[in-house]
Amino acid sequence: MANVILNYDGSITSSPQQLVYPETVEEIQAVLRDASRFPSPVRAMGSFHSLTPCCASDGTVLNMSRMNRILDIDKKNMIFTAQAGLEHVDAAKALRKLDLQFMLNIEIGNMTLGSAACCQTKDALDGIEFGQVSSYVTAMKWVTPGGDLAEASESVNPELLARMRSSYGLAGVVYEVSFRIKPIEAIHLTYHPRPINELTQEEVDNLVDRSEGLICWTVGRTCVFQRRQRITEPGILESIEAAVRQTGWNFEGAHIGHFIDQFSSDANLRDAVQQVWFDVLEFLYGTLHLFGGITLLAPDKTIDYRNTPREARYAFTFWAFPRGQWLSTLREYLDFADRHFEATGFRCNMPLGAYHIRRDSKSILSYTYDQEIFSIDPIHAVTDLIAWQNFLREFNEFAYQRNGIPLLNQSPFVEQKHVEAAYGQRWEDFCGWARTADPSGRMLNPFFAGLLPERTAQARG
Repeated sequence: MANVILNYDGSITSSPQQLVYPETVEEIQAVLRDASRFPSPVRAMGSFHSLTPCCASDGTVLNMSRMNRILDIDKKNMIFTAQAGLEHVDAAKALRKLDLQFMLNIEIGNMTLGSAACCQTKDALDGIEFGQVSSYVTAMKWVTPGGDLAEASESVNPELLARMRSSYGLAGVVYEVSFRIKPIEAIHLTYHPRPINELTQEEVDNLVDRSEGLICWTVGRTCVFQRRQRITEPGILESIEAAVRQTGWNFEGAHIGHFIDQFSSDANLRDAVQQVWFDVLEFLYGTLHLFGGITLLAPDKTIDYRNTPREARYAFTFWAFPRGQWLSTLREYLDFADRHFEATGFRCNMPLGAYHIRRDSKSILSYTYDQEIFSIDPIHAVTDLIAWQNFLREFNEFAYQRNGIPLLNQSPFVEQKHVEAAYGQRWEDFCGWARTADPSGRMLNPFFAGLLPERTAQARG
């Protein structure tokens, strides 16, 4: 029977000739050394929440889920070490028992630690220092494309570690990672609604500068700024507020958007019903603002999507923009979305996300390497995949024309011109290093072959 693998939202299919579930490092080495039995490209896979085919392969896929052991929790030096297949949400549960947490409690809890270590991520609410999980990796071990063992850490070969933090498996298969951790924190989230036509850049700058962490949710033409502040105690309602929030993300939000999209074939009627739902959301955000927000333990921000039904799943895209440009770009985006609806009848059925991420040069492909950013993240519960994909392609062009920065795993239909413009010389340097690390193209799948310059992609042939 053919191996068929679907990503989380069902938009990407991978059909590898070989699907392997390694349990030891030696098994990974054996796969990489035997190209006749395990054809190229070889791609390591976590939970496949990626929205691009970055880990897809028609050759060999290594599903890392059986390499999921915790190896050490060093409470003295505050370092957590585990195998790469362990999911973030399960690691967080183990840390919580010791009153500890990750530096970033990322929303998609089913991301594996191997993916977190070598792929691009985002977290605005815990990003007091950095907003990318890989920036907190202190050490990493991997099997090279030729089957040898390699490692790097902050104390031994830190330059190599900086490349591995955004290597996307192009330099081999990560099998062990170490992360910084800290004592568990309680946080308070407040909500500040503002009509976008009244919002000024000075006001946005003040919100950013006075917040430990910041996300903006745009509902219709209202921006709701979600701010995070540390507090001493979580309060008696913490567990209830956390459960309600998790239910909303895990089931209700996308499920309602999905239902509305199927409500009517008439685009205008569907849009009117969606506006009613957005009015309800504005009321809820306004209520949260009046009552002062909610209180959580920071790890409760993480959502476990393993039991989320298909009709309650959502998709998204992520493009980053310079902080000072964000407000004008957001206004232009809303006009773009209106024009797209008038032309096609398609509109995203969930609130628009936007993440503020601080400057961070810990990895060669950090999207905040040069400056802090604010993102624009269309989110949608998909019922018509073609309509959603057409929107994504048009949005990519919109973002590209405005100096947007895509992520290789979270920006569907990203193209070579996009990454070359966004990452500049760092992209050239990264591609040259990837070519040196894997001269035979053992790890190079068609997705990355389409992004890397031709002289690099030719290695696979």
